[in-house]
Amino acid sequence: MKITQFPGFRVGVHDAQITFRTLLNALSYPGMTQEICVQLTPPPGLTLACAAACLSLLDLDTTVWLSSEFEPDVKAWLKFHTGCHFTTHPQAASFAIIQKLSNRPSLGDFNWGTAEKPELSTTLLIQIESLAPCEPIRLNGPGISEEQVIKLPLDSSFREEWNKNHQSYPLGIDVFLFRENTIIGLPRTTNLSL
Repeated sequence: MKITQFPGFRVGVHDAQITFRTLLNALSYPGMTQEICVQLTPPPGLTLACAAACLSLLDLDTTVWLSSEFEPDVKAWLKFHTGCHFTTHPQAASFAIIQKLSNRPSLGDFNWGTAEKPELSTTLLIQIESLAPCEPIRLNGPGISEEQVIKLPLDSSFREEWNKNHQSYPLGIDVFLFRENTIIGLPRTTNLSL
């Protein structure tokens, strides 16, 4: 792979700031779809939104767990543009990048932080590959006025694991869900139900 075929942000700092603000909005308003408005050509296997999030969140001090479905080109691109480090141990990761929601590891495999430092938990960046019809899922909690309804392929196993995650607050993980150029945030404070 030639890294020059897949450059980073076209307008460096500006695009990173716009993306970071969008990520914050996604966590501040759980379940609301946020659109990434930057120009970027990610390597095959990464959506535009997930790639933009990686360029905004990862740096020399972050450790990343990358799901095995990704081609080596993705790892090389991330390393070149962010300088991040990689681990094969989910518990050691600051961020986990998961290519397909359907092949994700258990949420319990990742670091949920400690009572003293809950912010040390792993943040999951998960790509959603399917637009198949899904059951509506109801969200409530901080940042949601009354109730938010989403239609995403979050199966019963994910919902059960998420409820344990939610009940462990302030411990637990936060999740970003990506389609091509959109993001939905699920902070650990959000409750999911059918």
